[in-house]
Amino acid sequence: MVKETDIIVIGAGPVGLFTVFEAGLLGLNCVLIDNLDKPGGQCAELYPEKPIYDIPGVAFQTAQEHVDALLLQIKPFDYDLYLNQRVETIEEVDHAMNIYWKVTTNENNSFISKNIFIAAGAGSFEPRRPPNIENPDKFLNIGVNYAVRSKDKYRNKDIFIFGGGDSALDWTVELAKNAKSLSLVHRRDAFRGAPHTEELMRELVKDKKINLLTPFVIEGIHGDEKVNEVSLKNFDTKEIVTHKADELIFLFGLNKKLGPILDWELELNDKKINVNTESFETSKEGIFAVGDINDYPGKLDLILSGFHETTLAVQKAYKRIHPGERVPFGYTTSNSKLQKKLGVLDK
Repeated sequence: MVKETDIIVIGAGPVGLFTVFEAGLLGLNCVLIDNLDKPGGQCAELYPEKPIYDIPGVAFQTAQEHVDALLLQIKPFDYDLYLNQRVETIEEVDHAMNIYWKVTTNENNSFISKNIFIAAGAGSFEPRRPPNIENPDKFLNIGVNYAVRSKDKYRNKDIFIFGGGDSALDWTVELAKNAKSLSLVHRRDAFRGAPHTEELMRELVKDKKINLLTPFVIEGIHGDEKVNEVSLKNFDTKEIVTHKADELIFLFGLNKKLGPILDWELELNDKKINVNTESFETSKEGIFAVGDINDYPGKLDLILSGFHETTLAVQKAYKRIHPGERVPFGYTTSNSKLQKKLGVLDK
């Protein structure tokens, strides 16, 4: 199958989804490709119930609620979504007497467009496993997890969270509300997460609502049909202690891999794609990089930054499709036709 489209979007996370919205405002259609089995990227796959506070105008949203809102926002627009597919090759081709890009996936689907948007977040990723533990995935989903996908799963359970970053602190504070017991395990009594969240965690420790176990590291996981105990080793004294446990959550971060992106001959900086800040185009004309995958002076890895980047990139994509034409920019607040299409006004 070969399909022609205005914009090929590689990655269906929040920034990829918002690209569809911005393209739709200009009458452009999109194809989205993602190697996950659902849209939403890391928000949907790794922390769907984690709260997000920094989306302008939205005081509180879970990551999944944010994805759902974006899917609702782009529902009126023209796009196709291809899941469980990985982009293998990107090549320049002659098409209709013009230079186009051809993208081919591992399912042998091919797409042709003047514009490619790489919105692949940090690339492909997999969670870091606990060190020195042989085959921890033996207990995967029966006591061992690398992400929290449902808070209800941990209700009234004896939980051990391992890690010292934002995710470990966030979930310690959140899951402590309904856990039977919760212990946060880290190799040192210093954390890399947000100071405010660390303060909340230490208040819970002071109130004896959670246990802070430092300096400890994982020594062993025990159980038959599921996890029932965990052994910890004191990092200083080497003493080993064993605790009853129902659920172990390892939040050591992700091993990030660019995968095939490394073969696309784009200019990189420390595994991120260099872009200009006028249009967020890469070193190859017609290929744009938006969201966490790109790099430029002052770059911040925030969803809202990605929204800004793809908004400007879509403007340049329109000009490539309609050379010499003015981009039909207009405020959505004054466009009654668009408002009706979006369901804001009665049809």
